[in-house]
Amino acid sequence: MKRVKARIGTSYEAADPAFVERILPLVDYVELIPDTLAVREGRRTRIPARTLRQLESMAEQATLIVHGVGLSIGSADDWNEDYFQLLDQILETVPVAWHSEHLAFTHVDGHFTGTMLALPRTREALDLVARRTRRILARYPLPFLLENTVNLLPDPPAEMSEAAFLNRLAVESGCGLLLDLYNLECNAHNQGYAAADFLAELDLSRVRELHLAGGTEHSGLMLDIHSRRTRDTTRQLLPEVLARAPAVEAVIYEVMPEALPVLGHPAWADEIEQLETLLA
Repeated sequence: MKRVKARIGTSYEAADPAFVERILPLVDYVELIPDTLAVREGRRTRIPARTLRQLESMAEQATLIVHGVGLSIGSADDWNEDYFQLLDQILETVPVAWHSEHLAFTHVDGHFTGTMLALPRTREALDLVARRTRRILARYPLPFLLENTVNLLPDPPAEMSEAAFLNRLAVESGCGLLLDLYNLECNAHNQGYAAADFLAELDLSRVRELHLAGGTEHSGLMLDIHSRRTRDTTRQLLPEVLARAPAVEAVIYEVMPEALPVLGHPAWADEIEQLETLLA
């Protein structure tokens, strides 16, 4: 497979004038989170016209990609149809290179769980997500990626490993993979396995996008809360993975807007510049 050049990007979850001035000039990709750009109007959610105009301006300076958090693609009963209305709004407004979602579920019987939960790694769950992924690929003429998710619960008996599940899903559905290196570290720590074993089993040729982030720990668990700078151990995985993942186009540093009062835009910018140095 011919190797592509990976470029740096970051996440954009809320209207932030300082982002446009300080962060946007440093990146090639901006990752949009539809769920966090939306507002609630009665029973519907939509992205305000003012926000869509901001996205149009951003599209002139960087390549836009979309990353969902609320589709709940793994819910046994149904997924969240409202998410597609938000995605449609974005796609009708700006060009998007590809879109992605977490391999998880956030709703059970229509009720929000309060967090993302990892899927059981069973043939039944694999068939469900593969079928839904094929529907997404048929609906939108764009590459679609699925991301490895942090599992905060004790790992139940499974029919396959996490990497094997992702490999089979990519083959059977036609999706690409989004590999979150911080999520991988969280799971390796929380579930007691070696990140190197996961990477040795995963088909890295399917990975198109990488995520890096930093979070917190609570009661001995590493939490998927993107509120800190990238850990050295996470950052050290990047060159190793890139050397074996020839299709990676974007390396995204993710940060939650709620973390900015503590993290600050200067640290955000410095993180991007350090990652740029690693790629160089």
